[in-house]
Amino acid sequence: MSDLFWLTDEQMERLRPFFPKSHGKPRVDDRRVLSGIVFVNRNGLRWRDAPGAYGRHKTLYYRWKRWGEAGVFTRIMEGLAAVGAEPKTVMIDATYLKAHRTASSLRVKRGNLGRLIGRTKGGMNTKLHAVADANGRPLSFFMTAGQVSDYTGAAALLDDLPKAQWLLGDRGYDADWFRDALQAKGIQPCIPGRRSRNEPVRYDKRRYRRRSRIEIMFGRLKDWRRVATRYGRCPTAFFSAIALAATVIFWL
Repeated sequence: MSDLFWLTDEQMERLRPFFPKSHGKPRVDDRRVLSGIVFVNRNGLRWRDAPGAYGRHKTLYYRWKRWGEAGVFTRIMEGLAAVGAEPKTVMIDATYLKAHRTASSLRVKRGNLGRLIGRTKGGMNTKLHAVADANGRPLSFFMTAGQVSDYTGAAALLDDLPKAQWLLGDRGYDADWFRDALQAKGIQPCIPGRRSRNEPVRYDKRRYRRRSRIEIMFGRLKDWRRVATRYGRCPTAFFSAIALAATVIFWL
C-alpha cells in the first residue's frame, strides 16, 4: 500500500539512542513495528486493523504497551526537544481532548489516580496542559481531568520550564502567585489581566500575538485521531499517544 507510513533511516538514527536495551532474544524489526504503531495512532485504528505490512498486530500492541508503561515515548519527545528547542520565549496553554464512550468510565480503583477524565459542559474529556517553545513545538505536557483548572497545570509544569526570557499565556494564567513564580525564575510574563482586576495589567500586545503558535500546535496534534479522541481507559497509554504524535510531527 502506497499510503502506509514508514520511518526513514535518518529518523530511526535519531530515535535509536532512546530505545531500551534488548535482553535475550533480539526484538522484531524496530522500524517496521514503530512505523505500524505510528500508523495506528495517526489513523485511529484498532490494533487488529493494522495493515499486514507491519507484521502481526499483537506484536505492535505489546510493543506499544510495554514501551508506553516504561515511559519510552515520553523520554523520546523530551530528549529530542531538549536538543532542538528554542526556549528564549515559551508559551503555555491547555486544550480539551474528547473521551469516547469506551474510555469514559470514572470508576477509580484503590491506589489509582483514576482515568483523568472529567465531566464538563462539552461532555466527558481530558485536559492537556502544554509548554511550547518560540516556534510552537511542545517541550512538556501534563494531563488532568477535563474540569481541572489551568492553574493546576501551570503549577505542575512550572518546575520543568526551561531558562527563558518570556512566557506567553492567556487570561486563564493571570494569577499573582504564577507571575511571582515566573519572575523568581527570571522569566518575564506576557499575560493579559483578567477583566475582574481592579487595575489593568500592562503586557506586550505585539509579543502576545505569537501565542497563536501553541494553538496551532494543538490543532496539529489533534489531526491524529487517537489524540483528538481518547478511546482507551489507561491514561498512560493515552499520554504515550500524545508524546508519540508530538515527536513525529515536530521533532523528527
